Amino acid sequence: MQKRFGIDIDGTVTCPTSLVPFINKAFHLNITLDDLTEYEITECINVSKNTFYNWFVTAEPEIYSQSPLANGAKSVLSKWIKDHELYFISARKNTLRDVTEAWFNTQDIDYHHIELIGSHDKVATAKRHKVDLFFEDKHDNAVAISEELNIPVILFDTPYNRKPAPEQVIRVYNWKEAEDWVGNWLETANIKTKQKA
Repeated sequence: MQKRFGIDIDGTVTCPTSLVPFINKAFHLNITLDDLTEYEITECINVSKNTFYNWFVTAEPEIYSQSPLANGAKSVLSKWIKDHELYFISARKNTLRDVTEAWFNTQDIDYHHIELIGSHDKVATAKRHKVDLFFEDKHDNAVAISEELNIPVILFDTPYNRKPAPEQVIRVYNWKEAEDWVGNWLETANIKTKQKA
């Protein structure tokens, strides 16, 4: 049974540590991912929002072109592309489309659709594309998508997203766990479909 997966890119398909070396270099820090306990990075480091934003806007293309893949993401996505539709939905601005598509090509990851919406509010986009399941690393996004669309959301665990979440937000610690959960979910959906028939 084919499903349409909505998939965030940064911190989900890319490794959540991607930003850390760039932040350390730019601001002469020595932080690790464990120091980033809030999604809003300036709440975790002694840099003003304005300074950080101005740096980030200029650094984005380099960061995104060099972001490493999350462990296990490629093998799982390579299996899913054969049976399901992969819609990558990201808060990146559309001006970063060339960098984003080049990164997918370099990593040899196939996709059906990439949408760069320039905003963290992914509910409307996920709804418009009728995704059946979403993959995310930002806690409030995961909660909003699951509650407003009434679909399961796989939340990839990081130090910045460890708040409690509703039942339809499923915390996983790696792509293997995500793959296992999705396999069980698909099996249950197939059984229900056969029972209705």
